[in-house]
Amino acid sequence: MVAAQPIRAWGPDGDQAQGGHISAEPRINDRIRVPEVRLVGPNGEQVGIVALNDALRLAQESDLDLVEVAPTARPPVCKLMDYGKFKYESALKARESRKNQAQTVIKEIKLRPKIDPHDYGTKKGHVERFLKQGDKVKVTIMFRGREQSRPELGFRLLQRLAGDVEELGFVEAQPKQDGRNMIMVIGPHRKKSESKSERSAARDAAEAPRPVPRPRRPAAPPGGASQPSTSQPSTSQPSASQANGNQHSSGQNGAAGAGEQAGA
Repeated sequence: MVAAQPIRAWGPDGDQAQGGHISAEPRINDRIRVPEVRLVGPNGEQVGIVALNDALRLAQESDLDLVEVAPTARPPVCKLMDYGKFKYESALKARESRKNQAQTVIKEIKLRPKIDPHDYGTKKGHVERFLKQGDKVKVTIMFRGREQSRPELGFRLLQRLAGDVEELGFVEAQPKQDGRNMIMVIGPHRKKSESKSERSAARDAAEAPRPVPRPRRPAAPPGGASQPSTSQPSTSQPSASQANGNQHSSGQNGAAGAGEQAGA
């Protein structure tokens, strides 16, 4: 067998050209190698078919880049734009689209034909949780030994599980025998993006600050009786007029007393 030989390209001078990386980015400015282009203005207006040198001159005068947006057209379509800003906005849009894109995940649950009722309830709870999250569930019944001669046990168990979770999902792939196992796939009724948005809304509501309750005033006593006052007696100082009056009265009393002693 002959090994495949690499494809060799030859340059215009007859020299063998080195294979390079094929860039997915559009050609801009001096990298455009056509005599004329169909020019589109920065706001989407149609300028028309112009020579490449004229398009480059308009781009330089507008302080913009000449970007080849449709290289397969005849002539190629070029647009005047800020290429750096265009790449930044394109990267943001791609990031947002990847962020909002929901990936479908297939969960797997394994059962035995003679499973215990308590174990069955636990497995069914896992299936319900996966379906609420918007994921598909692959249910596998494992047969061992003589159980392989009775596949109807596994079929009835799968039918029972599908009936128990019919409110959350539907049977996407009917039960089928796969060697020693029997497999069934259950798909959710709701999309994963809807489940994700509901979980994020519930998480935001739980993290929202709750209003602080106002302190309650004490209730009034029954019967409208007023509470005893606990204010202390007033210890205010006398005013200046009161002090002068007291001094005048004390002076008069002193003079009267002295006259009485002199008369005696």
